[in-house]
Amino acid sequence: MIVDLRLAGRRAVVVGGGRQAARRIRALSGEGCSITVVAAEACPAVQKMAGAGRVRLIRRRVRGAGFIPRMRPHLVVAATGDGALNAEIAAAARRAGALAYRSDDASDSDFANAAVARVGSIRAAIFTGGRSPAVSRRLRIRAERAIRGEITGADSAMAQVQEAARRAARGAIPTQAGRRRYLRRVEEDPEVDRLIRAGRQAAAGRRAVAMLGET
Repeated sequence: MIVDLRLAGRRAVVVGGGRQAARRIRALSGEGCSITVVAAEACPAVQKMAGAGRVRLIRRRVRGAGFIPRMRPHLVVAATGDGALNAEIAAAARRAGALAYRSDDASDSDFANAAVARVGSIRAAIFTGGRSPAVSRRLRIRAERAIRGEITGADSAMAQVQEAARRAARGAIPTQAGRRRYLRRVEEDPEVDRLIRAGRQAAAGRRAVAMLGET
């Protein structure tokens, strides 16, 4: 089952400061979570992200996983160069109720990283289940080329308008079925469509919220 984790406001811990850690940090950095890196040494990319305030870097030599529960993480990435230590970190993460990912062993990870093709706010994920990151990256490039011709700025804007409408509907429409009908009306509304195509996304969002009174 492929899922999109909602990590906004959550705590992620990355153990290790090398290139693999940097790759995982880049994947996490757009998700709105706080990222703490624990490592004795950090590669230039990790140092740069720490200097820019994108991550908190704790410099310490990691000899075991006893510190993991104290950090109260929601997600832990084990990216050290020691396979046995990565296994220990992943096990500690699970005992602490967190999802665990090992950069050296996809079979001992709770999720697989996707190669993500992005067009505006819309993302398409390519998975090989951790079997071949190289194939995933190659397919991501091809997928981006393909979908750029199919997904327009209006599609991306509509997705954001729908997000605002969904938030407004939660408190105004008590049933899930009612909310679905409302969101379908927003998607099909000619005025919302006209405003989006005119580049007036904020006005389209206001129109969508105003439609709550018409339900």
